[in-house]
Amino acid sequence: MRSSAWVIASCALFVGALGLTDGAKGQRQCSETDYYYEYTECDSTGSRWRVAIPHSPGACVGLPEPVRGTECTFSCDSGEFLEMSAQECTQCAAGSYSLGSGIRFDQWDSMPAGFSSLATSLENSPNGDNKLTCNSSSWVPQGNYLESNRDECTVSLIYAVHLKKQGSVTFDYQYPDNNLLFEFFIQNDQCQEMDQAADTKWLKLTNHGEWATHTVNLKSGTNILYWRTGGVLMGTKVVKPVLIKNVQIEGVAYTSECFPCKPGTFSRFPGSSSCELCPRDTFSGHGASSCTACDTTTQYAAEGSAVCKNRPPCSVKDFFQIHTACDHEGKTQVIYKWVEPKICLEGVSGAETLPPSGAREPCPPCNPGFYNNDTATCSPCPPGTYSDGKKPCKPCPAGTEPTLGYEYKWWNVLPTNMKTSCFNVGNSKCDSMNGWEVAGDHVQSGAGSSDNDYLILNIHVPGFKLPTSVSTHTATEFGRITFEFETVCAADCELYFMMDVNRKSTTVVESWERTKTRQSYTHVMTKNAPVSFTWAFQRTNQPSDVRRFINDVARIYSITVTNAVDGVSSECRACALSTQPSSSTCVPCPPGHYIDPHSSQCTECPPNTHLVSHSTPGPDACRTCGPGSRSDKDHSLCYSDCHFTHTDGNVTFAYDFSSLGPVGSLMNGPSFTSKGTKYFHQFNISLCGGQGQLAVCLDNVTDLSVTDSQREKGEGANAVKTFICQSTIIPASGRGFHTALTSQSINLADTFLGASVEPSLSGIQAEPEMFPQTSQKVPDVNFFYRSLEKTASCDMGRSVVLTLRCDPQKSTKGELTVPSKCPAGTCNGCAFYFLWESSGACPTCTERDYHRIEGACKRGHQDLLYVWTEPKLCMGGVTLPEKRTLPCEGMDFWLRVGAGLGAFTAVLLVSLTCYFWKKNKRLEYKYSRLVMSANKECEMPGADSCAVMEGENEADMDDEVVYSKPSLLGKLKAIASKGNGESYENVQLSSSNSKALVWS
Repeated sequence: MRSSAWVIASCALFVGALGLTDGAKGQRQCSETDYYYEYTECDSTGSRWRVAIPHSPGACVGLPEPVRGTECTFSCDSGEFLEMSAQECTQCAAGSYSLGSGIRFDQWDSMPAGFSSLATSLENSPNGDNKLTCNSSSWVPQGNYLESNRDECTVSLIYAVHLKKQGSVTFDYQYPDNNLLFEFFIQNDQCQEMDQAADTKWLKLTNHGEWATHTVNLKSGTNILYWRTGGVLMGTKVVKPVLIKNVQIEGVAYTSECFPCKPGTFSRFPGSSSCELCPRDTFSGHGASSCTACDTTTQYAAEGSAVCKNRPPCSVKDFFQIHTACDHEGKTQVIYKWVEPKICLEGVSGAETLPPSGAREPCPPCNPGFYNNDTATCSPCPPGTYSDGKKPCKPCPAGTEPTLGYEYKWWNVLPTNMKTSCFNVGNSKCDSMNGWEVAGDHVQSGAGSSDNDYLILNIHVPGFKLPTSVSTHTATEFGRITFEFETVCAADCELYFMMDVNRKSTTVVESWERTKTRQSYTHVMTKNAPVSFTWAFQRTNQPSDVRRFINDVARIYSITVTNAVDGVSSECRACALSTQPSSSTCVPCPPGHYIDPHSSQCTECPPNTHLVSHSTPGPDACRTCGPGSRSDKDHSLCYSDCHFTHTDGNVTFAYDFSSLGPVGSLMNGPSFTSKGTKYFHQFNISLCGGQGQLAVCLDNVTDLSVTDSQREKGEGANAVKTFICQSTIIPASGRGFHTALTSQSINLADTFLGASVEPSLSGIQAEPEMFPQTSQKVPDVNFFYRSLEKTASCDMGRSVVLTLRCDPQKSTKGELTVPSKCPAGTCNGCAFYFLWESSGACPTCTERDYHRIEGACKRGHQDLLYVWTEPKLCMGGVTLPEKRTLPCEGMDFWLRVGAGLGAFTAVLLVSLTCYFWKKNKRLEYKYSRLVMSANKECEMPGADSCAVMEGENEADMDDEVVYSKPSLLGKLKAIASKGNGESYENVQLSSSNSKALVWS
């Protein structure tokens, strides 16, 4: 039974024949060159039909009839193709190749058919010209590989393929720069993304100059392949592009033709599945089965060349100098060698000749930790011994141990744990060449084969071993690498320093562009793991066949690695001894202990000090923590315990920042790059706590070898765990990416210096004028941090000042802000400033922060209220006392008391007045009687006779004088009389005649 495809094809041919009946009488019959065969789509039974398709419809008549085709799952082996006429597998001819059920793309002189490059417009640009900014961004063919864009535009390389069965896609790539985001994903014909694991979607970084291979399984049916890149450029630095080559797809079920070998390659035998490169000094054209030799007397050709080139006259760029290894006499000399392969001509006009070799000179001494045992080579000292490189190895004295590591400062030969190579992304000309050459007191970049070669120098450290007496449980530094270098360049050269931990992914630690004076750089290892350090020097990133910058050079004078597990010793260091008498065995010290140089015993650091790694033994190894900080129990670091006290005169402010202690986050922005890419800077801040409460910044793009739980703990190779860190957030919208990306994590603060209300501490200056001023009476508290990790732009490392400001109007979490004139938190990339306004930054409340209000006395009761002093500038601490009610005496009672006392006083005064008036009248009466009595006896007595007549005897007088005790009223009267200046007393006179005389 014929399928529906056969019915449709037959109908189409029949209708076409009817339409051309009249015009076909004079047409020729179709030959095999006028048409080609294709299969119809497979039907539900898995069968298909072979039909002939004319190259030019209507040009001829008599096309072959459709016939039943092979099974849909049928495929040929590699080196064969399906010959459609006979529908049989046939071997490819010499000069061509086939993958059988697959296709391969390895020639990128132009974009192959089926590939397309699409730039995604940036929807988040603040300007209106989004679609115009990325029109020039695309993937560019470069001959042997395909190169991505170098800007922040999102560009997708797309290829659609229909598989008859399950297959796979494999490609080689270079991804050296994490400033460029690179993902590979697959969609079906409904534009639905296939399920992919993160490690197959986001590709891992590669070493500079090294190719990695990536393979993803494909399902049967339509698969749309996407290679997508997009960068984030926040400076003027140009990113390194992504390169891909050798794209191979399996599962297409059949190949109807063989692919011819590209120029520079050949396949000698029929049935080849690949083509070989032509050897050096030979060339080949398109579809060659052999290579043709060049005339080597005047021409040359590199491996895989399509043409021969004329040899130029030799110049100074065609040779270089090296130092020979020490001979048996301990001598070395400078010799000159031609750059291999030699392509220049010596005996022509204007050609330079090879300079003569230099004089033989004494070899430099061995590096520290090595010795020369009367041979031409330096050997490492045996374990337990040390040497400075000039003297024989000696065992360490009792109470000391060797200091392990490498110290390379003499370069007669390359050390055994170091390797050098040369690599070029576009060719293999320098694969066999040395990238670096030793030069006595330094090692320098080699000549290479072209100016854009990567010249590689590598040193591998299998791990680190801390000194015996140093605790490994709380160590924050396991080792460090320090090297001294310089670059001399006339072009845009660049020196990269890279690190690969546990052979997972290579990251660029630091890079230097153009000429740099002699300087030193140190990197601290905070993890104990195998690591490879790599230096890569590239004179220019622009490929060229003409050597213009061969004299550009990078020199490394010394490389020092401490605590290397397989290192040698140049000196001995003191260690802690056992407490047993006469013991010379080194023992480990507990965490937070230093070695006392006098007793050689482990001694714990004093309270609130931290033990400084990489320091000499003794008490000075314990450094005092800064103000407002304390050390953890292991004395490994200083941190804030969320409490701070400040005294101003007789006023003490006590702060409790516990509510701010958990990690705080600030995402500022958005910011836009020059082409409109939106990004945010996120800062994670851990204000209080030690090792267990540090902030973590993640990398979900380039750090794919760890799980999500490991990322949350900060265990990824590219995760940063510290007091304050920064990461770049790229939102999913507007970039074509399906998830928000976080990358470029930076350590801003790994050391807490202290907290103070003063504007400076340990050489770090706060900038209060960067933030709005406050009128509050509570002082701001500044937290000072520093990062000990130095960078090319920050010689002293980065610093952070976090200002805590009391604002009762804010919530407890408050608000984190950065200076308005420095929206990235920093104006120079080295000093960062933050302001954290929060009610949690207010001091704790004390009795001075509230006052008492006394209520009116009502009905014998009075209320006492306590209220906060406004504005309230405190949090927590003491609470307001409860309302109190006390008994009291009201105004009515006191009025009554006052009225009673007034009435009593009035009555008393009236009584006294009446009494004295009556008394006065009585005295006047008595006086008048006395006068009248005297007048009856003719005259008054003399004033000086005291009323006793002369000749009278006192005893004869019948009258007697009676002294009476003065009464209360008498005393009052006496007091009144004294007030008038008179002094007297009353005397009552009594007689037998009952007559009394009273003198007053």
